[in-house]
Amino acid sequence: MSLRQFYPRKNSRRQVAPWKLYSLYLTLAIAIGLQISYPLIDGEVLRVVTIATVYWAAAAMFLHAIFAYGIVYAIQFLSITFTYALVIEQIGSRTGWPFGSYEYSGSLGYQIYGVPLVVPFAWVMLAHPIFIAARKVTKNWVFLYGGIGMMAWDLFLDPQMVSAERWTWSFTGSHVPFQPDIPLSNAFGWLLTGMGLMALLNLTLRSDRRKIGTSTLVPDALLFWTWFAGVIGNLFFFDQPGVAFIGGLVFGLFLLPYIFLLRFGPPANS
Repeated sequence: MSLRQFYPRKNSRRQVAPWKLYSLYLTLAIAIGLQISYPLIDGEVLRVVTIATVYWAAAAMFLHAIFAYGIVYAIQFLSITFTYALVIEQIGSRTGWPFGSYEYSGSLGYQIYGVPLVVPFAWVMLAHPIFIAARKVTKNWVFLYGGIGMMAWDLFLDPQMVSAERWTWSFTGSHVPFQPDIPLSNAFGWLLTGMGLMALLNLTLRSDRRKIGTSTLVPDALLFWTWFAGVIGNLFFFDQPGVAFIGGLVFGLFLLPYIFLLRFGPPANS
């Protein structure tokens, strides 16, 4: 893949109002604060915090999409990602394809035909920053780079949620390295479905920037926080060093080209 920088079309629109930026930063800060509390609580409080973290983080990404790319882009992104995730999860939970055989518990709140409402919003939460990174890093391989990012994120997500009994797997055969409760098919399923989502978003969403005053600081912060929290949390709080290693390695390798571009590439414009 090539390290190609996107240069969105210039426009004369006003910069984002400071109060909007503050609301964006506050929303993300609340999401991260909730996530920080995760290993310090348990029981019903932990269940509520788990759900709330996803909604707050998804809200932060949706706000960023509005402020940086415009309301049309944001609605298209939300609609496509939510619908795609819901359909994939419906197929997956019923047929076992492409992830493997799994079942959600009732602890994640309201369900749509067996799939918790919060689950598609979890896709929204990470698909936005991963898609931005993929478009910055490559022009022709957005689907592959973004798909790898979605798979890498799940290497942190699935072990944590399985340990909390938010969903369970039923399988025999190969498992993800250092994750004996997660089938290897899940990683391939995430890569496949992640590539599909990124390809669909890349074909549908405009690449020019709609607002000149909003950088990628917020989605970048969520990306890097996801890596940091996944490694530190599994090493020191969840007693899963293997998850910290494999998730940290794969997600870190995903981030490397993006970090290189942010550090040494042309100024970011999208």
